[in-house]
Amino acid sequence: MKKIFVLTGEPSGDKLASTVISKLKKTNSEIEYLCVGGAHLNSLGLNSIYDLKEVTHIGFTSVLLNIFKIKKKIKETVDKIIEFKPDILFSVDSPDFTLRVAEKVKKINPNIKTIHFVAPQVWVWREQRLKKLKKFIDHVLLLFPFEKKYFDKENIQSTFTGHPLLEIVDRSKIDVTHILKSHKKIISIFPGSRRSEVDILLPILIDFIKMMNKKYKDIFYVFHSTSEFNKSTQDRLLKEGFSNCGSICDEKIKYEILKYSIFAIAKSGTISLEISNAKVPSIIIYKMNVINYLIVKMLVKVKFANIINIAANEEIIPELIQSNCNSKNIYNKIDNFFYDNQSIKNQIEKTQKILKDFKTNKSSEIAASVLVNNL
Repeated sequence: MKKIFVLTGEPSGDKLASTVISKLKKTNSEIEYLCVGGAHLNSLGLNSIYDLKEVTHIGFTSVLLNIFKIKKKIKETVDKIIEFKPDILFSVDSPDFTLRVAEKVKKINPNIKTIHFVAPQVWVWREQRLKKLKKFIDHVLLLFPFEKKYFDKENIQSTFTGHPLLEIVDRSKIDVTHILKSHKKIISIFPGSRRSEVDILLPILIDFIKMMNKKYKDIFYVFHSTSEFNKSTQDRLLKEGFSNCGSICDEKIKYEILKYSIFAIAKSGTISLEISNAKVPSIIIYKMNVINYLIVKMLVKVKFANIINIAANEEIIPELIQSNCNSKNIYNKIDNFFYDNQSIKNQIEKTQKILKDFKTNKSSEIAASVLVNNL
């Protein structure tokens, strides 16, 4: 029996990996799996060697503060993969973790094929990583068409798949009337999946809602959380005494709520593609500690944080980053949007044009076929 080890480092990677493995399991039942994953991969019957939270919590961007924890977790993961003896190590996103593991695995057992999904953002910073990457990655699956030229330049085998989260899928309709308050407009809020993000953004978003409640009485705010932070978010909202807020973590319910939303506020990341794909107007927010921000600002080669803005070389979706990410600015942006239907229309039209280049509607199928071919 063939074996695949699926390696993720955070909930978004777990979700992406599950779209591919779900497709693979339908066409190839004779494959044995083991993973580092979360709720999405677990729901497909894959056992995780430890809870995904154990690596999500460490914070691989804060290397100096967590160097011993990182080394220990990487060693533990490498040891388990070598023991499992997979035909393929399928690593997904979280390059600071997954690629370090893949490099060590390849050194110990060169016969294990290494396939990585979601290319490191070399078009944003550290393009020189590609020279190192080609030594231990056999194939890279690309979300965006403009990435391919970077990997072709270094003769790294790559395949453009498109983004799985933009695929047209049949979804069983979920009744969300028990969540939707009668005659209320919905604003969806995505505060992030990491503790560092939630800790920074949640207080800002709560202050924003307080400001909105002084002017707007017909809006209900839904926080799209992870299972890890759902209860703590609900508790915080109850503590604030909000009667027009809720928090959800069920993915099917999230999708339905997003469809009903008149607006979305999202932490910078993949979720912005799903929001745009649902034709919901939005703004992007992000804030990190000052030292990390200064380092990132020195290294990045692009003007924008959001992938749609980067691809368009234009701020189609407004970005409120770092010092601009505060409750007053969020309030002003949304308040202005409510009085400017043309801006909303323009944003939706422009995002749809960009998304066309990101879609294949066979992303999971293409990625799964690459795995099969390498088996």
